[in-house]
Amino acid sequence: MHRLSFYQYLMTERDPDSHKEVAQFANNAFYDQSFPKQSQIYDELSQYLELNGSYLPSMTIFDEAWESYLDKMN
Repeated sequence: MHRLSFYQYLMTERDPDSHKEVAQFANNAFYDQSFPKQSQIYDELSQYLELNGSYLPSMTIFDEAWESYLDKMN
């Protein structure tokens, strides 16, 4: 089975009409041209978001999305 990248998973959470934090994260990541779209590596994604994720109000949102991603991939 092909494992989705985190970005591919995150795009399944997009919803322009939702006020859920993960949906807002996904909507914003969609417009982030530099997002590491192929990555499946927590540290790489976390470091990128800490430096470039000004649209992410809290890294907790990323951590929760990462946990959901892992659950879905297992």
